[in-house]
Amino acid sequence: MNSNDPNHAPLRDVAKSPEATARYLADVQRVLLDIGRNLEALALETRVHCRDTHVSGDRWFDAWLRAQPVERALKDVLKHVEGVTKGLEKSAFKRRAHDEAVSNTAKKRKEKELEKQRKNAPPLQAAPQYPSQQGAPIRNSGYGGPTSIYDMGNRESA
Repeated sequence: MNSNDPNHAPLRDVAKSPEATARYLADVQRVLLDIGRNLEALALETRVHCRDTHVSGDRWFDAWLRAQPVERALKDVLKHVEGVTKGLEKSAFKRRAHDEAVSNTAKKRKEKELEKQRKNAPPLQAAPQYPSQQGAPIRNSGYGGPTSIYDMGNRESA
């Protein structure tokens, strides 16, 4: 691609693929971890130097007190670098999960629609047989009308 192209976006192709995104974020994470190791060494050397810097008339803890803000600032930077590296790893997983969710969406929607149709469809009922229409003989099973237990007729009780 030409860098003069107004549509030029160097990370567009990386953003389209979860694998490319994961590779890119892993490269950035490696660089940040290397920077973190260098910052740890710098923090240790700075701590040693600042705590050993004494001025005439200092008490034994004055150099330590002067070194604390510097040490704290470097410690905060290290904590933020660690947080960024963890965030890069998390975002690579989220990118892959997004792609999987997109690919499963059509299937889930189709399943939901089928389930909705199944719920909304009236249940199939057996067609009632009317003797006049079917020409079938009348079969009296004894369950035709409401009866009392005192009016059992020729039937026996359970």
